[in-house]
Amino acid sequence: MGRDELLNANDQDLLAELSRRNGLAFDVLYNRYWKDVFNIAYKRVHNMDMAQDIAQDVFVQLWSREKDTPIENLPAYLRIATRNGVFRQMEKESRYGDLPEDSDDLGGYGLADGHVLYKEFYAAFEALTNTLPAQQKQIFNLRFQEGRSSQEIAAQLDISVKTVRNQMGRALSTLRESLIVLQIAIMLTMK
Repeated sequence: MGRDELLNANDQDLLAELSRRNGLAFDVLYNRYWKDVFNIAYKRVHNMDMAQDIAQDVFVQLWSREKDTPIENLPAYLRIATRNGVFRQMEKESRYGDLPEDSDDLGGYGLADGHVLYKEFYAAFEALTNTLPAQQKQIFNLRFQEGRSSQEIAAQLDISVKTVRNQMGRALSTLRESLIVLQIAIMLTMK
């Protein structure tokens, strides 16, 4: 493909060229999606340098990924890769769980136990989200995992914005109630 063809090519054609290590195809994809990836990362970390690093990592992964599994939906792939990059960065920066450094603040447990408790809490949270009704779960994931707005979710699911907001409110209410019980249970195990 020539330069002009690549500039006007769709994502699938560019990905096919990328699998052949076409640097120009990569440049086109980078220019097309860098701002979106950066914005997704920035919304989550609120730090320009960190968001730029995450965006760069996402595109490095795109360039160096194995070609065994085709990418069906590039924008969705980039959103998920960005979200995962944010999680990795937060873990690296020790911001994933703001656990106190003083082990006395953990009820006598050491810091390692605090991390174990946090991981158990996070696993329980994920299990709770899986118990939501299908539409609530889908809306919750689109909002909090993919960073989509109520309007974008409504358009994608072909429902009203009001329905999106109602379903999100119900999901959050269900999760909030369950998480309070879970927090109390964890705190009781720490005493």
